[in-house]
Amino acid sequence: MITALTLTDFRSYASATLPIEAGAVVLHGPNGAGKTNLLEALSLFTPGKGLRGASAPEMGRREPGESGGRAWAVAAVLTGDGDEIRLGTGVQTPGAARRIVRIDGETAQPGRLLDHLRPVWATPEQDRLFSDARAERLKFFDRLVFAADPDHAATVSAYEKALRERLRLLVDGAEGREADPIWLDALEVRLGEAGAAAAIARAAALKTLQSAIDARNDRPFPQADLGLTGDAETMAADGAEADAIAAAIREGMARSRPRDAAAGRSLFGPHRSDLTALHREKNRPAAEGSSGEQKALVLNLILAQITRLSGQAAAPILLLDEAPAHLDTARRAALFDEIEALGLQAFMTGTEADLFAPLQGRAQFVKVEAGGFG
Repeated sequence: MITALTLTDFRSYASATLPIEAGAVVLHGPNGAGKTNLLEALSLFTPGKGLRGASAPEMGRREPGESGGRAWAVAAVLTGDGDEIRLGTGVQTPGAARRIVRIDGETAQPGRLLDHLRPVWATPEQDRLFSDARAERLKFFDRLVFAADPDHAATVSAYEKALRERLRLLVDGAEGREADPIWLDALEVRLGEAGAAAAIARAAALKTLQSAIDARNDRPFPQADLGLTGDAETMAADGAEADAIAAAIREGMARSRPRDAAAGRSLFGPHRSDLTALHREKNRPAAEGSSGEQKALVLNLILAQITRLSGQAAAPILLLDEAPAHLDTARRAALFDEIEALGLQAFMTGTEADLFAPLQGRAQFVKVEAGGFG
């Protein structure tokens, strides 16, 4: 478990250390005090940009008059079975685009963080996840996939890189510069291989998540029937081999070259897939639900993800920004009970401590003030 978090020139914090107890941690305080900044810092102990999706230069603290953010660092101490592990990440020079990761003082690849922690988060932006843009849902789902399958992040990154290169060639061709068909063929081979691997990982994750949701049918959260739209994912769910899926992607890409060149964007492929959800009790798409219903569905999905990760060596930690918002009293209390029952280390934010009253005596309460803790 995490026993301490230290921030240096990160967001609103010049220098601060928060000792952390086991179980739930409630971070309460006024808007703008820095509660979400703490969750963001914890979310950086995973590959990627964290829960805000911000770039490294955006995270550095700025004094009035400074044009750019400072060099920054966040560090965590993990304690378990008598051992202590120190994780750190940040940038050494102001404006650096790539953050460095260190584990026990040694520089490491970002993916190694998942050997020690598996952060999972829900934010207010996800309150309308199922009625939001398709790309945001797929990005959300891909994060769930690679929390249990770290290779998935590299696979999606390789696919997106080849997709950008292919589109650049097609657009150049549409503007009168001849696109190299041999290079296009090679890129589409790479897209087929990476796209097939991504589709198989997504289909497998969807199956385990749905099983975890179905096993939670006695909880006071709405059940969702999940689905993935996309030819590649459908083939994967039906048991198709990777070679067959890759071939279908290659053929589809080849057919869509003229259309993609004219549109200036890629209109075919696994990047166009979507996560769908049906509110089981009401038998209607989750997108038609209220913010409260969608939030409850997302939370149930997040808790199913925690169940999915619980058997792995690295401990899942739960980050919930403004968790009580849009939840009724019964569901709020049920969420807190669920966190305790799962033995989770969970970090939750809210403006008022009273929103977390059922956790009094069962959680660590921290008052967050500007740049520090009360």
